[in-house]
Amino acid sequence: MKEMLQFSSGTRQQLPPQLFEQMGHYRREVFINQLGWKLNTTHGMELDEFDGPEAVYVCSQDEDGNVNGVARLLPTTGPYLMEKVFPQLWAGNELPCNPQIWELSRFAMVDQAKSAAVSLQQASSAAATKLLRQVIRAADVNGAKSLVTVSPVAMERLLRLNGFDVRRAGVPTFQQDTYIVALHLNLGSQLLSTDGLAVPARKSE
Repeated sequence: MKEMLQFSSGTRQQLPPQLFEQMGHYRREVFINQLGWKLNTTHGMELDEFDGPEAVYVCSQDEDGNVNGVARLLPTTGPYLMEKVFPQLWAGNELPCNPQIWELSRFAMVDQAKSAAVSLQQASSAAATKLLRQVIRAADVNGAKSLVTVSPVAMERLLRLNGFDVRRAGVPTFQQDTYIVALHLNLGSQLLSTDGLAVPARKSE
């Protein structure tokens, strides 16, 4: 039986408070409890300094309304993870600061076949690929033409296998028992069918 997923997207102010809280608890379960990342929590939710009013979230829910996938998008015109935490991974003279370039971070998706959560570097399942495409759709709605992200090197190959237009934006660095690298995703060829995504309209300038 094909799994039914419902996708939602928006800022913290646009999303229902209960849904945002579910996403925060889900992030804690994935990144802290399962992956062992050293991150802070707020009221039981994994939130950091980049979860501000400019952040756009994409999440998936199962048939029962339970959150089973999350992602965060940040405009590079404000503070973002790569700029503040991983600037050494960017090979260019200056890190992106462009309204058409957004950052993807905090990606996680439940692998239903294994009954476990997977992070961006492990996202090989069909459901994770669907979530990535919803992320790209949400980014496009918010004016992005490309995405940057920090990811283990293995994710580069998985993205290519799933048809994503991706290239390296720096040299891989060994951290936390794996090689990570800055990646750049071009959105032009990725805007495929995204039925089921509820995306708030862009604010007029």
